[in-house]
Amino acid sequence: MLSEHYELIETIGLNLCLAGLFILMTYAVYDILKKNNVPLLGKIVVYFVLFLGAAGFIFKGIMQLFVGE
Repeated sequence: MLSEHYELIETIGLNLCLAGLFILMTYAVYDILKKNNVPLLGKIVVYFVLFLGAAGFIFKGIMQLFVGE
């Protein structure tokens, strides 16, 4: 049974690891911005760029569902 669902398990594991990585990166960025007293505009730009990176992976996952690669 495990060998039949190997690809699904691998996909779920990869997605969970990427989500964890983005959560850890967000925390690291938050800590750095807090320690360096970055102005609000700088924080918005940094979080927006981080969101764009995460959105790319989310969009890729959605496209794989619809295209059926």
